[in-house]
Amino acid sequence: MPLVDTHVHLFDPDRFPYHASASYKPPAAPLDPYLKFALEAKIDHTIIVHPEPYQDDHRYLEYCFQNEPRKGFFKGTCLFDPIAKSTESRLQTLTAKWPGRIVALRIHANQGLDKQPTTSGPIRDRDLRHPQMRATWQMAHHLGLAIQMHFVPAQAVRIHELAERFPQVPVVLDHLGRAGQGTKSEVDAVIALALLPRTIMKFSGLNYTSKQPPPHADLQPLIRKYFEVFGARRILWGGLGMNMAEYNAQRRAFDSLFSFATAADRALIEGANAKSIFSL
Repeated sequence: MPLVDTHVHLFDPDRFPYHASASYKPPAAPLDPYLKFALEAKIDHTIIVHPEPYQDDHRYLEYCFQNEPRKGFFKGTCLFDPIAKSTESRLQTLTAKWPGRIVALRIHANQGLDKQPTTSGPIRDRDLRHPQMRATWQMAHHLGLAIQMHFVPAQAVRIHELAERFPQVPVVLDHLGRAGQGTKSEVDAVIALALLPRTIMKFSGLNYTSKQPPPHADLQPLIRKYFEVFGARRILWGGLGMNMAEYNAQRRAFDSLFSFATAADRALIEGANAKSIFSL
């Protein structure tokens, strides 16, 4: 069965400097070491989640496409300001340049509803109720893209509104919905997103919710609940690491937290779902 990493960030700031509006500036995590690791771990495909330090500059993502180990190994997400009018045309341009390779627009909504949404600066925390946000989702639908949400649970109610409005758009929920950063009612709203048939939960970013070291045993009740409501066919695995030590830790967590699932269901989450959802 296939093994697909649906969530890796790659950085090469020496060759591709970070954007002036980068929200953080991490150490390098370049392509060549990742490819060596991917070969050793026997990863069949990878989704490069275009990271915030590059903002709307996709040159490094394109470089990775150009230097993949075999045709179609990589697909990627993109990042544009979802309330900018130019985003509709920019999405069209990027997807036309790389047919079938851009699978989602990622949107960051990482502050509570009590905070004022941003309108400029780093591309994050825009108003999910902004009229242009709806136009952006409509364009994503037109182009066959998913929306990938990186969010805190307080934003789940707003995501629900958009996902109901655009029922044909797949909505990928990153990092277990960062459930550890929400109240019970907010996490219940994340769980309620499973009622919408094209919402997909990503098993990644375990550290955002777990208060224990790997294999993050305290996540077992949440994982069981997500498995119950999303089902085996609407869960993806991402964040397998950048080296074998990281991968082995992630593998132990996966095997432990999904020990209740059948081998067939685990195989769906490990890669078969991603192959289907992202046409790999």
